[in-house]
Amino acid sequence: MEEHKSSRGSSSCGEVPVKFELAVTGGSSSSSREFDGGEAVAAAGALSNGGGSSAAGTADNGGNVPRVNTSPVEILSADVSEPPSSQVKLEISKTEKHRNNNILAEEAAQIFDDKIPVQQKDYGHRVRLATHSNFKDFVLTAGLEFYPLGGDPKILAGYMVKNKGFLPSGPSEIPVQRNQIKDIIYSLLPACKEPDMDSGIPFKADAIIANPPVYGHTHVAEALKVPLHVFFTMPWTPTSEFPHPLSRVKQSAGYRLSYQIVDSLIWLGIRDMVNDLRKKKLKLRPVTYLSGSQGSESNVPYGYIWSPHLVPKPKDWGHKVDVVGFCFLDLASNYEPPQELVDWLKAGQKPIYIGFGSLPVQQPEKMTQIIVEALETTGQRGIINKGWGGLGNLAEPKDFVYLLDNCPHDWLFLQCAAVVHHGGAGTTAAGLKAACPTTIVPFFGDQPFWGDRVHARGVGPAPIPVDEFSLTKLVDAISFMLDPKVKERAVELAKAMENEDGVAGAVKAFFKHLPRKKPEPETAPLPSNLFSIRKCFGCS
Repeated sequence: MEEHKSSRGSSSCGEVPVKFELAVTGGSSSSSREFDGGEAVAAAGALSNGGGSSAAGTADNGGNVPRVNTSPVEILSADVSEPPSSQVKLEISKTEKHRNNNILAEEAAQIFDDKIPVQQKDYGHRVRLATHSNFKDFVLTAGLEFYPLGGDPKILAGYMVKNKGFLPSGPSEIPVQRNQIKDIIYSLLPACKEPDMDSGIPFKADAIIANPPVYGHTHVAEALKVPLHVFFTMPWTPTSEFPHPLSRVKQSAGYRLSYQIVDSLIWLGIRDMVNDLRKKKLKLRPVTYLSGSQGSESNVPYGYIWSPHLVPKPKDWGHKVDVVGFCFLDLASNYEPPQELVDWLKAGQKPIYIGFGSLPVQQPEKMTQIIVEALETTGQRGIINKGWGGLGNLAEPKDFVYLLDNCPHDWLFLQCAAVVHHGGAGTTAAGLKAACPTTIVPFFGDQPFWGDRVHARGVGPAPIPVDEFSLTKLVDAISFMLDPKVKERAVELAKAMENEDGVAGAVKAFFKHLPRKKPEPETAPLPSNLFSIRKCFGCS
């Protein structure tokens, strides 16, 4: 392994900092689109040590791998080229034989030192985020290395809206999803081992962070012989407290079984592709038993990115499962709203936000009409986010309606009285953090789950499935959200979430479960076959 000094300073004992290279590969969910609204990332990743590039800064060899900061995303925009004096540096041995060994116990203790803020801990990782090509600019802007994954998020989102999730509604829909999943699966190994596509700097994963819908992550980790950690924004671990979000199980007796059912159905649809990958690309034996889509990795740790104040960790989840809190992008601090929007906000009462992000709306004109009529009926002002769905085509302008393109949710929701959206995990988190009563109009996937959680917490009405969206239901939902008691509960929840740091929780969870470096046993002297004079004279 080549040694390069980090651009942020070398360690006092002369060893190079830990050189993990993080490749994040996005899943077959459309949730990655929701970065622009402060969404938590539903993605997979890999930490690697190859290439000899600078671990914590720009590459010393002239390559153009972007500078990496593995501090929480909230401070990515800050100038961190000169670290604080208390910044933690983890170190590893220079020898190649230790390359795949992990952090020392005393170094791990530094990670868990709560006296040192996470923002001041620099672990020196090289971070590769692998996701759909649509998000390349966003990833590079965040200071991370990018690698493209297969699959088209627009096709995936359209499929899942039409079929209400990953499972097809009819035989004609199967090839669409299979082709998308195949593209994703076959792009995972290159994402974890191929050189950077822009600079050519080598890369090889030392560990993988993944989400379940990439499907091939357990198999790639097996082939590379590296640790795997799954992080996700929706429950994928069996529990008796609520059903799998992709199932339609309503009876509590079937909650736990629903996870096995969903996993088995997915596995039946993709096992031929996975086994083809294992044989042809990973050089592994095919999985011949019905083990589920994730293989037999029952010991893989899971981290769930949501607030325990909204969804407490189920009592039947063991120590390998963590609920780390919501993660937020701090986009508001650098956002300059258009003056027209600022003036409109000042001109009247706080508005109600209504938008569905990247999700395709089947009848955008009809939905727009319903929204406008509901606002007029309830006497409210409203912001309509046009998104990818084509909302907001008004026959004539309305002074109580503002049509909006993209805008950071962490800024916008603070200006709103309440929010109505599709129920993506990150959008839900942003609304609750801003103390906004919330109405969720779920399209597919985990969105009904978040709608149920919000309603159970008393900070919003029962969810309105998108195919049941109507004027009457939206008027009722707005009236529910305007109840002062609902606002009080929303404020209470927001205050509870203020003390959470999902990024710090995720970092700690990752290192907690990362296999520790085992000390090499001292080599015992080989027994001699020669005649021993000491033994001859009875010496011990």
